[in-house]
Amino acid sequence: MSQIYTGIELGTDSIKIVVLEKLRDKFHVLASVHSPSDGVVKGQVVDIKKCVSSVRVALKKINDMLGIKVIKVIAVVPPAGCMLDIAVGSIEVDDVVDGSDISSVLKDALVGRIGENEELVTVVPISFSVDENENIRDPKGMRGSVLGVKAVTATLPKEPLYRILEVLKLSGLETIDVCFTSTGDYYAVRNSKLQREVGAIIDIGEEVTNVSIFNKGIQIKNDVVPIGSHHVDRDITYIFKIKEADSRRLKEQFAVSMQAYADSNDTVTVEVGNDKKEISQVGISKVVEARAEEILNLAKKEIKNLTNREIRYIIVTGGLSELAGFQYLVESIFGIQAKVCNISTMGLRHNRYSSVLGAVQYFDDKMSLRGKEVSMISESDVQSLMLPDDKTVNNDNIISKVFGHFFDN
Repeated sequence: MSQIYTGIELGTDSIKIVVLEKLRDKFHVLASVHSPSDGVVKGQVVDIKKCVSSVRVALKKINDMLGIKVIKVIAVVPPAGCMLDIAVGSIEVDDVVDGSDISSVLKDALVGRIGENEELVTVVPISFSVDENENIRDPKGMRGSVLGVKAVTATLPKEPLYRILEVLKLSGLETIDVCFTSTGDYYAVRNSKLQREVGAIIDIGEEVTNVSIFNKGIQIKNDVVPIGSHHVDRDITYIFKIKEADSRRLKEQFAVSMQAYADSNDTVTVEVGNDKKEISQVGISKVVEARAEEILNLAKKEIKNLTNREIRYIIVTGGLSELAGFQYLVESIFGIQAKVCNISTMGLRHNRYSSVLGAVQYFDDKMSLRGKEVSMISESDVQSLMLPDDKTVNNDNIISKVFGHFFDN
């Protein structure tokens, strides 16, 4: 069966959607879109109607690229306010452990663990046991009578999560799983070395910067720094008295991350009303460096607040990390163990996609552990393209459907 996945992220600045196909254990991009977002502030939906309109515009773009209608998605959500906890569970098995047993033991670990005002986002197994055999990563195919699990549960307050799911429902989408942006970021850069170590992922968003600590591939801590790349745009606007749209364009296309690497002879002319203003690359890069340095130093401080463990790696991602020379700035603050994320997947190749790309890889890994093959685009999906959009929504229906699916998976 062809395995095709779709991930979507409702960002403050843009809606990101990627559709990937898995062939021979590699992911290939079928379509990708980043489209302007409205109704989202600091990663949270504040205006459902505006956000739905933004999602529908992005969906039209992706559907036009594919020639079919995307219906099922993995929703990528911010981890702000998430609660992480350890849970254990055990079940009796009938001789040989299979994927359904893994789903059942994870469900058992959740019994009594979810608070009244919380909703489950994911449960990540740390290790399994089969009878007396412990510290097993994947127990499928092993023989025994009792299967146990130790796992990390991740929950969010209901209200912000429900609003995201409601937007997707009103946009004509069926959410079949939910993934944190931080989890997606990790999976986008994951390798065998990172899976053995403790490290940090820093995602510089539009208005906030998310800092997550991972231990052997499992998120254990998270917090948010209330400053992001949009603050760079505001600084440029304030210093040079130009439009914010021009500030953003110059930041992305003209400035470099450190003024020491700027060309002292390079300038650009910007129209300001009826006048023209000349801005040097050195001048604008000085402004960019000052704010970017502040963001990274605040993230560094947050890492120390979150854990006393030795950090063996730091990965920085987000749109701001695409600025020329950003790796040099990162190393100047964190040292050589810190790296800028490098999305090399053909068809994406921009760090703005790290969360949504990694979310697809996370979902595939999750399904593989449960012994399932899943595709989000099938013949039945194609046949349903002519169904009318549902203009009404009920939160209870959304949640029961989505989280019921989690247990099935």
